[in-house]
Amino acid sequence: MQELSCNSCGNRVLVEKYSPTHTSVQWLDDAESACPEFARRAALGEHSNWVPTCAALKDSIERAAFEGVIETDSLRSYPVPGQLV
Repeated sequence: MQELSCNSCGNRVLVEKYSPTHTSVQWLDDAESACPEFARRAALGEHSNWVPTCAALKDSIERAAFEGVIETDSLRSYPVPGQLV
């Protein structure tokens, strides 16, 4: 996974993207406190578990992939549980 900051708010996440449809995000901080979109929706009573994504973060990831900032279409280079090495 590669570290990436949101172009809108600066929130840092870890991202891996192996295809146009595959994107995995690992939040480094609590989403409701780190992301204005999640905070706004939480203030309206929606729990972060039910928020599928932040549009600004998604756009940041797509732009980073397009610009080659994050790798795409590469094989995993770290051990995967259950995989023989």
